[in-house]
Amino acid sequence: MHDLNADLNAGLRPVSRDTWWVLAVRGLLAVIFGVIALAWPGITLLALVYVFAAYAIVNGLFTIAGAFREVNKGSRGWMIFSGIVGVIVGIIVATWPAITAIVLLWMIGAWFVVTGLLEIIAAVNARRRIDGDWGLMLAGVLSVVFGVVLVIWPAAGALSLAWLIGVLAVILGLSLFYLAFRVRKMPA
Repeated sequence: MHDLNADLNAGLRPVSRDTWWVLAVRGLLAVIFGVIALAWPGITLLALVYVFAAYAIVNGLFTIAGAFREVNKGSRGWMIFSGIVGVIVGIIVATWPAITAIVLLWMIGAWFVVTGLLEIIAAVNARRRIDGDWGLMLAGVLSVVFGVVLVIWPAAGALSLAWLIGVLAVILGLSLFYLAFRVRKMPA
C-alpha cells in the first residue's frame, strides 16, 4: 500500500547536483515566456494562450522526467502529479483556445497555485540540503499569490494580465536560475 504521508514527509526533492540543468532550463523557459509577455503587452489573448500552453506542457514534461531520477525516489508521486497537471492544463488550453477569458484565467490561476504549493513543499525539504536557500520558496510563494489573484480577479484586462504574467515569469525564472546554480555548486 502506498504511504501518502511518506511522500508528504519526503517532499519534492528537485535538488541533485547532476540535475541542476533541469532547473536552469525551467528558469530559461520562464524568463523567455515573461519577456515575450512584457515585450508585447498588446499581444492577443490567443497568442498568450498558446505561449502559456507550450510553457505548461514543457515544464510538466521536465517535471515528470525529473521524477524518475534516483534522487527523487521518495517524492516521485508528487512530481509526476505536478507534471501531469501541467501537461493536462497545457493541452486543454491549446486544444480550446477560444474558451472564455475567465475560464482561462481560472485554469492558469489554479495551475500557478498547485505548482506554487508543490514548490513550497520542495523548498521546505530542500532546506535540509541547501543552507540559506530562498529561491524555490520565493518561486512557490509568488506562484501561489499570482494564482490566487488570477482566480479572485479574473476580469483583469488582457494587457494587465500580460504584464502580471510577464513580471511573475521573469522573477520565477530568475529564482529557478539562482537555485540551479546553487544546486550545481552543492557537494556531490
